Amino acid sequence: MRIYKNILKSMGAAVLVMQLFGCEKWLDRNPTDILLDEQVWGDPRMARASLANLYDRLQPTGGLQGGLLSPTDVDEAMWSGGLGANNGRNTRVQYAYDTKRWWDYGLIRDINLFIENIEASTVMDAGDKQQLLAEGRFIRAYVYFLHVRTMGGVPLIFKTYQYDGPDGVPNMREPRATEAAIYDFIAAELDEIRSQLPQTEGSRTRANRWTVLALKSQAMLYAASIAKYNSLMTDPIRTANGEVGIPGERAQGYYEQSLAASQEILTEGPFALYEENPDKAQNFYELFTSKTNNREVIWAFDYTLEGKYHNFTVENIPRSLRESASGGAGVTPSLNLVEAFDYLDGRPGTLATRTPDNSDYIYYDQPEAIFKGKDFRMAGSIITPGSTFRGQRIDIQAGVMEWNEATNQYVIRTNNNLGSTFSDGGLLVGPDGPLPNAANVTNSGFYIRKYLDSRVGSGQMGQGSDVWWIRFRLGEIFLNAAEAAFELGDEPQALTYINRLRERAGFEPNSLQELTIEKVREEFRVELAFEEHRWWDLKRWRLAHEVFDGNRQSPNTLVHALWPYRVVRPGDPDKHNKYIFEKRVAPRFTQPRFFRLGNYYSSIADNALNGNPLLVRNPFH
Repeated sequence: MRIYKNILKSMGAAVLVMQLFGCEKWLDRNPTDILLDEQVWGDPRMARASLANLYDRLQPTGGLQGGLLSPTDVDEAMWSGGLGANNGRNTRVQYAYDTKRWWDYGLIRDINLFIENIEASTVMDAGDKQQLLAEGRFIRAYVYFLHVRTMGGVPLIFKTYQYDGPDGVPNMREPRATEAAIYDFIAAELDEIRSQLPQTEGSRTRANRWTVLALKSQAMLYAASIAKYNSLMTDPIRTANGEVGIPGERAQGYYEQSLAASQEILTEGPFALYEENPDKAQNFYELFTSKTNNREVIWAFDYTLEGKYHNFTVENIPRSLRESASGGAGVTPSLNLVEAFDYLDGRPGTLATRTPDNSDYIYYDQPEAIFKGKDFRMAGSIITPGSTFRGQRIDIQAGVMEWNEATNQYVIRTNNNLGSTFSDGGLLVGPDGPLPNAANVTNSGFYIRKYLDSRVGSGQMGQGSDVWWIRFRLGEIFLNAAEAAFELGDEPQALTYINRLRERAGFEPNSLQELTIEKVREEFRVELAFEEHRWWDLKRWRLAHEVFDGNRQSPNTLVHALWPYRVVRPGDPDKHNKYIFEKRVAPRFTQPRFFRLGNYYSSIADNALNGNPLLVRNPFH
């Protein structure tokens, strides 16, 4: 009798079973080293344990663990943590061709094995069997989406192969499917399983009708925009047999599928935008940290139960609040992103630091005043100078600007001592920096707020945070619907979706009267900041090589910083003890980002190419 190895030997997998599938006291069970097939595939609880292991492996580049640095891959943030290996994110000359590569056929094999064993079970209840099969197929569709968005077409494998010696290897090799075929498989698979999954809201961590529709909304939007914008390039990126590149004429059909899936969620789904707190900035922050009455979340990876914690807060908490000596200030937002958030009166989000004729600084009573009137999503996502977190003011001040009467010029006074005082008794350098070349203190003048845990202790190494990672939420569905509707020529409908999100952010109802594709893309940027969308959005719109063109003079190739200074000018009461700001390139960020055409599709590893001569290399590699 064939023996099935127990996949729950690790504590992590056991905890995840409890997290995803109920309150059973799993750790109270007697330990088992091996389980017979019928014990696993005849018992829904054991089968769900195997499924839990698959759910746990779906975060290759994003999330709050291995993917917590992803905002530093784009113009959202930089690395301000330790001066070791991660500082290379600030100094790299160009993106490597294997950036965000994902080619995980070990996972695909395990998914297929799960599906085959559930299908073969003769003792499992029919209802349990149908749901488990559909969940396995959903995970497989999602995994193929994660592959196609980074690799293009990959081999479509629906069965497991048993190695029976070298002579059988050629029969195990499969060529790459076309990029379009992967997206078509995803669409067809999701259409087939949607009725076989729970139709109610149910669990936020397992597949149901709504997670199926959310994945279809996103995947079809990716396919549509690649089909359209790749074809509009002067030299479209494609291979001869379509492993890379989707015909432009397919775009409309994909946009229609994306819009239909989005609309079904928006009109029939049990979801609502999170609007529990009248403080709109705090409300947007709580959207990502509150699990109570949060009807915006469609699908999340939850860390709730004991043993499932992450170090996102340890790594990113403001310097003055850090609870571990080696942590804090890892991913710090860019001025580039801060200025992407508009003012509520409709003005562009550029911060005013100089008079219109550039003859003098603009003087503010408090450092937070420069941000007054901004889109509340900014304050919900980013800790800015003078704002608060955990009830504490975050004092971000680079130094003092002291007026020299003899030269009629300011002299910068500063040092490397956080929280130091100047000769007048006032603050010199803030407890939270910024400092030019120090580790674990902001270099950009900001700290991240989105996903940061406000619970005391969550920044302590060894304790960590259980804030969840949201994979799909209603705000994204509004954006997907808006983009698809706009691309299909329905601007009024697209405006309705965009304006609804902006109203939640503090704008007046119907704040936009007309729409452009550029404005749609701006809304993606600010609504979904730090949620691991920007890299993929710029790729599918075929804009990444234009935004990150390697030119130091381009607006988003370098991370820019905002450094506040207190003014010491006793002879001028209108300026003395006011605050001024310097915009500058963040000192630790030294190389402009350079996205090459070969980065649109990650390279296939040499071992995969050597093992399967049927594989075609991606362009430019």
